[in-house]
Amino acid sequence: MEHIKDFEHRRQEILDRGIVNWGDLKPLRELFGQARAGARLTISFIGGSITQGCQAAAEENQYTHRVFDWFCKTFPEAQCTYLNAPVGGTDSQFGVARVEQEILAHDPDFLIIEFSVNDQNTRFYMETYEGLVRKVLSWKKAPAVLLLMNTMYDGNGSAQEQHLPVGMAYNLPCVSMRESFLAEVEAGRMTSEDLTVDHLHPNDFGHAQVAGLVTNFLEHVMELEDGLRPPVTDNRFQSSVRYQNANCAPELKGFVPDLESVANSWYYFANGWRAGSTGDTITFHVKGTNLAVQYRKSAKHPAPIAKAVVDGDEANPVILDANFDQDWGDCLYLQLLAQDLPDVEHTVRIELTNTHEDDTADFYLVSLIAG
Repeated sequence: MEHIKDFEHRRQEILDRGIVNWGDLKPLRELFGQARAGARLTISFIGGSITQGCQAAAEENQYTHRVFDWFCKTFPEAQCTYLNAPVGGTDSQFGVARVEQEILAHDPDFLIIEFSVNDQNTRFYMETYEGLVRKVLSWKKAPAVLLLMNTMYDGNGSAQEQHLPVGMAYNLPCVSMRESFLAEVEAGRMTSEDLTVDHLHPNDFGHAQVAGLVTNFLEHVMELEDGLRPPVTDNRFQSSVRYQNANCAPELKGFVPDLESVANSWYYFANGWRAGSTGDTITFHVKGTNLAVQYRKSAKHPAPIAKAVVDGDEANPVILDANFDQDWGDCLYLQLLAQDLPDVEHTVRIELTNTHEDDTADFYLVSLIAG
């Protein structure tokens, strides 16, 4: 194992890469709630020889026992029962025919389905696999399901190309050894022999990584306090708050709150602030890392022009030109002021810089958005 470069340092990245579909997390979260409450839980598995534990030196080294042990240690209040129904060398066509009698009849609470190295990479096996998934999900007490996709390490691949679309279609969590550890082998950072004795069945180290792939996902689900999966972007705007005259009191010089206009589904120029003279200012003190303003751009010209200054940076003002360059009507315009600021209180000062005697309307600041 010495030649596996930096494995422990990279292991988290490798395991996270193996999450190929997050799916609907509600069944797992409900399962965890039951476990914390001390419920009786049946932790079950169905698959082929890998799920049977082939090539593990001892029963406790098998990935299924490692996953079951994770449940027992993580939820000591629960009363967990182990139920494993593997048959070596068999596929999901056989699995769908026996799952009711061998698994579902026991009303499992959690089920791992593992047939990706026994099914062939054909449309036929997508259909048999979907049949298995549908039978499980339509059971009177459907368990929380996780689809485990193992792989061969000699170039023969797996049926993941057929199985993953099924998992995604039914919004099920899916984890993959192909995307995690086979990728390490193909990149030369590991060898097949590190993980398996025959390019297929995991050795003890390999079983530990298969189990780690599963329990890493389960631990992520436990960490998600809001019940949502991790964001796919930098997610800088989730905490955005819209400030209008009803929920904030900025410093006003010339600006006045609009207390007469009524907002509805088609009229958005309401609950803001108006100003019409050069030098009029409005100053906000808000916390957030991203700042934006909404104001009215008028289709009728001329209209006032203002500048927005963040944290006193007069050298880099943002121009707020209320003259709309189209004629279909007034525009509720959203102007970004700053991004990726420190998460502290910031000052936003808006000042009218250009007004005209024949302005068709006041400058109308609809809201400040911070988050």
